[in-house]
Amino acid sequence: MREALENDLRAVLNGALNMLGTVERMLPVAGEVLLRENVERLAEVRALDREVDAQEAQIEAECLRIIALHQPVARDLRMVALILKSLSDIERMGDYVVHVAEDGAELAQAPALKRYVNLSRMLDRLGEMSRNLRTAIADRDVARAETTIQMDDEVDDLYEQIQRELVTYMLEDPRNISKALMLMRVGRSLERVGDHMENISERVRYWVTGQREG
Repeated sequence: MREALENDLRAVLNGALNMLGTVERMLPVAGEVLLRENVERLAEVRALDREVDAQEAQIEAECLRIIALHQPVARDLRMVALILKSLSDIERMGDYVVHVAEDGAELAQAPALKRYVNLSRMLDRLGEMSRNLRTAIADRDVARAETTIQMDDEVDDLYEQIQRELVTYMLEDPRNISKALMLMRVGRSLERVGDHMENISERVRYWVTGQREG
């Protein structure tokens, strides 16, 4: 019975890691749409997001089956709870990445307001955060999870820089307002992706140690 539970837990954990990996694959594709105006890749981002949604439904059903069948306790139950709570975070991350690609496709219809240097940095940093987070979960590494949280501070700083720059552009020329607001929305979507990764990272400590911070 214990072996069956461990196999089921391993399967749902790997499923959640694969789901996070799917969102991770979406980030550079959305970046292609936004930064290089490869609008045709928008369909690819949407297709990957449908994969994420399907993975969420499958893993959630499997977690509920584990609870009903095995009635896990202690760390096993905390793992199932971590996965169940994190599924919605990962699904929302996928939605935000789609928003980035969709806004990028719309922005591509007119000349760029500026080079999107900080948005590019945000995309790169989010990719690093995701890889770090997947390793933290796979290795049950609390310190690495906390590093992921610290990485989100840089994402937040980049978002604030973007906002300040775009306000300047709007003040200089009212014709920039529409495009600047859309770029702010792109920055906000990326910032939210980082927030959802931070949410997941914060749960790793409780899963591994049974202790909540503070």
